[in-house]
Amino acid sequence: MTEAPLVRMTAIGKRFGSVHACRGIDLSVRAGEVHALLGENGAGKSTLINILSGVITDYDGVIEVNGKPVRFAGPAEAQAAGIATIHQELDLVPGLSIAENVFLGREPRTRLGTVDIATMRRGAADHLRTLGCDLDPRRLVGSLRVGEQQLVEIARALSLDARVLIMDEPTAALADAEVERLFATIAELRRAGVGIVYISHRLAEIEVIADRVTVLRNGSVAGSVDPKVASRDEIIQLMVGRSVAGLFGNGGGDPGKVMLEIRDLAVRQRRPVPGRTPPAGVNLTVRAGEIVGLAGLMGAGRTELLETLTGAGIGRPSGEVLLEGRPYRPRGPRSALARGVAFVPEDRRLAGLVLHHSVADNTMLPALTSLTRFGFVRRALAGRTVRDQLAALAVKAASPAVPVGTLSGGNQQKVVFAKELLTRPRLLLLDEPTRGVDIGAKAEIYKLLHQLAATGIGILLASSELHELLGLCDRVVVLYRGRTVAVLPQASATPQAILAAAMGGEAKETP
Repeated sequence: MTEAPLVRMTAIGKRFGSVHACRGIDLSVRAGEVHALLGENGAGKSTLINILSGVITDYDGVIEVNGKPVRFAGPAEAQAAGIATIHQELDLVPGLSIAENVFLGREPRTRLGTVDIATMRRGAADHLRTLGCDLDPRRLVGSLRVGEQQLVEIARALSLDARVLIMDEPTAALADAEVERLFATIAELRRAGVGIVYISHRLAEIEVIADRVTVLRNGSVAGSVDPKVASRDEIIQLMVGRSVAGLFGNGGGDPGKVMLEIRDLAVRQRRPVPGRTPPAGVNLTVRAGEIVGLAGLMGAGRTELLETLTGAGIGRPSGEVLLEGRPYRPRGPRSALARGVAFVPEDRRLAGLVLHHSVADNTMLPALTSLTRFGFVRRALAGRTVRDQLAALAVKAASPAVPVGTLSGGNQQKVVFAKELLTRPRLLLLDEPTRGVDIGAKAEIYKLLHQLAATGIGILLASSELHELLGLCDRVVVLYRGRTVAVLPQASATPQAILAAAMGGEAKETP
């Protein structure tokens, strides 16, 4: 690595009204370096990278690129200076193809001045192949799963030939095998001299990939450390100002009666939907007071199974599903809620919340029938109910009246939990429940799940984070191409056993 930084940010400050989002932050990125930027949701990370990427133009302090002061008037100028950003909230156009998204605004032209579609498709395919992905560049982005869209976003950034690449939670929707491929790509970029600002809530990744770590807390730099020397607990203490001991907590309860039983569940589709893997032979049980994990690579069918169980799946199911011993085949999410089944989707912004509506409106949405009389909301009852629910989940918001889209990612996720739990479910289906939330919010969610299980709620949890499944779940069910290929009790569930089954092999216990 060279000593002179590609980018140096000095004394960066930014206020939003009375809120000081950034206070005197210094950050530099050298060629061939992965500089991790950590902090809880709301610590100032997003504001800082929005300043560096030209999204925010009104700020205090100085930015230097290759030793020269710059002040970008917008993202296009930042990209022209060699700075590309992969944002946590994906910025793709669903109605355009993969190739069109990768080259959006930079479409290659033929000699006649028309868009060179063939060149775009070849280029998009090459960048995707670098990531170990064989998606058809002609496919519409709107037909892709979240993890596949994440790969398209990364491919678009790679197409810019950036000298500095900002990666905001790039692995949030990727399974472990896809993460390994991404890390191999990052290694290639480092060898080419690209400097990377890497933001992630997965501390295990930081220990593997980062050369330096800068931690933000409350808009300021809490410290900078070498991740190869500093312990994980030291980094956590810098992030949250306290130790998060026993991150996953303890379950400890005895499971009760069988809450959910699935036998040979399969879903037949008239026309296969590209990128979707419907259940093709799923067998599992979830008992009251039990947390059962769903593992599998991207495309294994975890999300499709959960959607089928909420009545939101596509196709005609066969096999047998029993809920508390009675046949269960929901016609849609409303009928699932009526049977006591609640669902937290993987994409809270798209499927979990109405972002421009208030925190209160989002929280009461699934339980409106119990809060209305003659078609009118009982405001006093609704207000008390919402305040009590938000307090129970420690949701941090200036007021229940603020738009939910203004909250941090962790607090948005808590609102999703709040609205679903207001329906008093007996079975809770969770799809990537900690995606994109910080370590402190994760600890709070894990504590909440143990508390819910202790009350007798059955929980079926899909996660792409192996350590989350291993630390939280009583059993892990592994899916491969829509089928159950392994059911591993906690004592037998190891990363090796889960990955072996997830890749279509045999799950074996390892010493």
